[in-house]
Amino acid sequence: MKKPGRPKRDTEAVTIRFHRDTLAVIDALCEQAPDCPTRPEMIRRMVNQVLEVDRKDNEGSA
Repeated sequence: MKKPGRPKRDTEAVTIRFHRDTLAVIDALCEQAPDCPTRPEMIRRMVNQVLEVDRKDNEGSA
């Protein structure tokens, strides 16, 4: 199983600010997840999930 945390290669740091209410929701999702990921890992998962859905939608319309 892949270790959670910062990817080691082919990455670039991105600094972003979130409203505290948004962070509270992200933190709650972290606590609910079985593996209790870190906040950055949860954000990566969320972004990847959206990108995967978008990719599938684009494949269907081609």
